[in-house]
Amino acid sequence: MSAYTTVVVGTDGSPTSYVAVERAAAVARDSDAELVLVSAYTPASREETLEAEDALGAEAYQVRGWTPAEEVLRTAEDKAAAVGATKISKVAEDGAPADVLRKAVQERNADLLVVGNKGLNTLSGRILGSVPSDVARRSGVDVLIVHTT
Repeated sequence: MSAYTTVVVGTDGSPTSYVAVERAAAVARDSDAELVLVSAYTPASREETLEAEDALGAEAYQVRGWTPAEEVLRTAEDKAAAVGATKISKVAEDGAPADVLRKAVQERNADLLVVGNKGLNTLSGRILGSVPSDVARRSGVDVLIVHTT
């Protein structure tokens, strides 16, 4: 029996988050587990979208709907597949990152959550909290915090 059956990993499209994706993909590969790639997003207001569309011109599709989160997940899927993960699913959801990750863990009955350490060692992270510390305290499953910075 494998150590893990479902691994959830969060990504925001940053280079450091892709380090966590690659580590999660390696764990999923080695455990023959499903890898669930999760990206939380907050939709832009209509005004923000119009300003971005004006600035981007033909590339405006990048700021409509949840296209940015979808692109992040496509890139993460490519990186995970390159590491050898074979059972990959993707979730893009509106909400705060820690809340979206905890929801994905619960809905997918995941037994491992992987996040990068971004924000963990910052002053604001210590005072206001960070995604890694929040999910480590409140996710209810094993949490792997990957050193990405």
